[in-house]
Amino acid sequence: MRQFHLPDFGEGLEEAEITSWHVTEGDHVVADQPLVSVETDKAVVEVPSPWSGRITRLFGSPGDLVKVGAVLAEFAEGAGEDSGTVVGELEQEDTEAPPTAPIAQPAQAGAVQALPAVRALARKLEVDLKIVQASGPGGTITRADVERAARSLAAAGPAEALRGMRRAMAQRLAAAHAEVVPAAVTEEAEIHDWVSGEDVTIRLLRAIAAACQAEPALNVWYNAAAGERRFASRIDIGIAVDTEGGLIVPVLRNVGARDARDLRAGLDRLRSDAAARSIPVEELRGASITLSNFGMIGGRFANLIVVPPQVAILGAGRISDRVVAHQGHPAVRRMLPLSLTFDHRVVTGGEAARFFVALKADLERPS
Repeated sequence: MRQFHLPDFGEGLEEAEITSWHVTEGDHVVADQPLVSVETDKAVVEVPSPWSGRITRLFGSPGDLVKVGAVLAEFAEGAGEDSGTVVGELEQEDTEAPPTAPIAQPAQAGAVQALPAVRALARKLEVDLKIVQASGPGGTITRADVERAARSLAAAGPAEALRGMRRAMAQRLAAAHAEVVPAAVTEEAEIHDWVSGEDVTIRLLRAIAAACQAEPALNVWYNAAAGERRFASRIDIGIAVDTEGGLIVPVLRNVGARDARDLRAGLDRLRSDAAARSIPVEELRGASITLSNFGMIGGRFANLIVVPPQVAILGAGRISDRVVAHQGHPAVRRMLPLSLTFDHRVVTGGEAARFFVALKADLERPS
């Protein structure tokens, strides 16, 4: 028998969820025929068969979480030679891939302090002691603490396991939070003189490109293991898209060399594909900096999370009319709040400030 294992899709992926099988046991398949669809943290991906031959056994059912490297299918002896298909190593046209940086693991929590009787009560009430707030001496968990936690859990309703995008998002952001040394600055851009109907997101993208050209230190990838940074050859901006299944960040390529109409067309396509979970894997990789335009929903400023190997993320808040000083006098002006989080291991405060100055100057141009 010949076994086919779940390939490594890259980006630190450890597991994927089976969504549907396209074949059944006993089927004869050809190389590159769709075998199974799996859901990663970012997209639903069709995994092709690496060989031609007869399938004798399938491992896993829809809804199952499968670890990278686990057996997916078993082929009868005599299955054809490997066709050369390597999932996760898709060719990227004119795209420079970032260096692979190991993802740091979150720090382990301290040992729980509780008497055996209290631990037995927690098991009986199905309460995880790790989430209980201790009130006893020296941080000891008491019976009252466990009972209070049980009442809170009952009032909150049944637990829902994180799956697919949300599960991977939780793992990825926890790892990023453990590794990155974040620093943040905020500012507001006065956009009162913009022409009517100005495309806010496109203006933000072009302003980021201008700021990266003025201060390239924020448009880099950082390899923590090697202690080295690599300047990106072009400006590829990740666009944070809010979907029902969780956050997805497709990449808009070569922003600095594209006009507004081309950028809008590309952005519309990426958002449509992201919402449909049909976006190609290669369009989710290689961002050199990220934009989160959360103000389209609400909020002014935010403490955003930088995901390695990137070193910076810009957030744009809700635009509003505010009384500010204008030409020496109080005036009601249209203001755009901005939040920049950067990895202080790699980016200095001066570099972040220069980036912000260039960004603000570009946004405050009338058109």
